[in-house]
Amino acid sequence: MRRPSPVYLLIILAASLLFSACSRQDIYQTAIDFERSSAGLEAASVAVGNLDIAYLRNQEMSAGDTIVMIHGFGANKDNWTRLAGHLTDDFNVYAIDLPGHGDSSKPLDIGYRLEDQAGYVERILDALSVDEAHVMGNSMGGAITALYAANHPDKVQSAVLFSPAGILEYESELVDLVKAGDNPLIPKQPGDFERLMDFALEKKPFVPWPIMDVLEERAIANREVNEVIFAAIRDAGSGADFRNAITRIKAPVLVVWGKEDRVINYRNGEIFEAAIPDAWLEVMEGIGHAPMLEAPEESAQLFRQFIGPPAE
Repeated sequence: MRRPSPVYLLIILAASLLFSACSRQDIYQTAIDFERSSAGLEAASVAVGNLDIAYLRNQEMSAGDTIVMIHGFGANKDNWTRLAGHLTDDFNVYAIDLPGHGDSSKPLDIGYRLEDQAGYVERILDALSVDEAHVMGNSMGGAITALYAANHPDKVQSAVLFSPAGILEYESELVDLVKAGDNPLIPKQPGDFERLMDFALEKKPFVPWPIMDVLEERAIANREVNEVIFAAIRDAGSGADFRNAITRIKAPVLVVWGKEDRVINYRNGEIFEAAIPDAWLEVMEGIGHAPMLEAPEESAQLFRQFIGPPAE
């Protein structure tokens, strides 16, 4: 099925601005709903213990396999929408908001180490009755995906790690900045969100100004929980536990990295490829820290090539 071009989003936004008295929040929600619908997705939520977990799922179920998508630090489920638009015709997609992120509960007093978050993914997928899936993760979500695959080999058909955290053999610009007391991943004041986008993405998708303003407001509002989460994961790349864990992964693993990544050095992909028994590394030229957002069509093609045609 051919999906509407994102250019129609601009038409809707222009009409909203010119012919209505919509607030920025209204325009933001209209734009987000349009992108989700264009990708064949809809929003839903599920209770997992004391947590409310928001997620995106197919508007219409497919006969194909299931794909679970896990975002990175400070991000949310909508980071996957443009990639999902190339997949929902043939797969059932679940893009989840981890605790502390997006529209999910944001308690400050639960664990946010990578191991804790992999446990939350297990509970979330149990609540969604997802017994087996291809699992994708970006950055922090990539490390969580790797741990989930290591701990649940019977539930993971394949794993795709987009610029995963967890190993920092080769340092990056971010490491130097954080050591100096400056973390561009946590917006604190106006202008910081644009700086974050410039730092993390080499090939930035177009985001109209009303949407950017709301994204910045939400990011600044989440500063406290983001600082708690970052403190919990900050040193994850310096220990041996994660490296030992990923050697247990049984599923085939595709590691995709943008060569211009300033958040995590792309050369760490070599360590992932060497440590995981059945791994394939793909480095994308001209791409930063979020290949699935910067090059969604190419990322979808890599995934399809990686898993091969469906069994007949």
